[in-house]
Amino acid sequence: MTIVNARFLTQGTTGIQRFATEITRELLGIRDDITLAVPAGDVDDAGLDPSRIQTVGRFTGHAWEQIDLPRFARRRGEMLLNLTSTGPMWHRPQISTLHDITWIRHPDSFSRRFRALYSVVIPRVVAHSERMITVSEFSRGEISRRFGVPADHFAVVPNSAQNILALAPMPSTPSSRPYLLAVSSPNRHKNVARMLDAFAVFARTHPEVELRVVGSQTNSFARQQFDTADARVRFLGRVDDAELAGLYRGALAFVFPSLYEGFGIPPIEAQMCGCPVIAARAASLPEVLGDSALYVDPLDVDDIAAAMSRVADDDGIRARLISAGELNARRFSWRESAQKVSDLLDEHSGIRPTRLRGAALR
Repeated sequence: MTIVNARFLTQGTTGIQRFATEITRELLGIRDDITLAVPAGDVDDAGLDPSRIQTVGRFTGHAWEQIDLPRFARRRGEMLLNLTSTGPMWHRPQISTLHDITWIRHPDSFSRRFRALYSVVIPRVVAHSERMITVSEFSRGEISRRFGVPADHFAVVPNSAQNILALAPMPSTPSSRPYLLAVSSPNRHKNVARMLDAFAVFARTHPEVELRVVGSQTNSFARQQFDTADARVRFLGRVDDAELAGLYRGALAFVFPSLYEGFGIPPIEAQMCGCPVIAARAASLPEVLGDSALYVDPLDVDDIAAAMSRVADDDGIRARLISAGELNARRFSWRESAQKVSDLLDEHSGIRPTRLRGAALR
């Protein structure tokens, strides 16, 4: 039997919550031994079977995760599965997930409180989990080196974006103006400032094109504001999944100049929707995108602007990127990823927990 830490059903949706939701959705179809534990209060079941959801304890937030959740799991004597990047620090047995170490590599993107919390919680979760899950070979190497843990302690379970296909079976209504699309929270490692500078260079020769930016910022991140007087730059905030799918389908190209990603779901979403991708040659993105994207130096504004121009001006490049992108996106499947998680659960069922030696608590 397995208890899923389903605190993610009380949180807003970012890539981490998307991973947890879709893996859980598939696990419920694969296995009949799954219980989703949630704190009291408002819960969005995300279309998951409500009969498998159980309210546990009296706390909320991190206190619930550190006190009520492990107490419930111990009482039931079951494996605990954490699919977001946190979990109980001392509980055994558990299998946990860590997507990346962005808060270490780019601390200026995060609030001081968030960094302090993660610096305490994450090393202990790594040390007290039977196995760890991460989303790319890049992240496996990064996390292994940082915490002094053997790489084979981490199973790579990729993201997917198949869920977006059902939301936009037809192209969106034609826009009055062509546009480039970006989907990003305005955090420093997302490199939004350089993207805006690059668009200003690009717009000198392409005055008819807009830049539309989808996304908002959570309390975990350091505040960052962008001032632009250019009416062609439109910050759309959060949009629902169906609207996002339509935006992907209508865009000239998707621009993703992020400096650091453990995986990067938005480029795969764009490719699923037939949108050519411009991406940074950085972190996990070459691993995830292969030869299906037009790569840029994320620190070079002129290089980003030149890529925007190439895609906007050359139908042949756009067609090649669309074709290659659709093939690339098909490599990733939520069902296949969930099966890997299910196999891990089977592998570690009934095993007496032992503390992982060599894990660096720092």
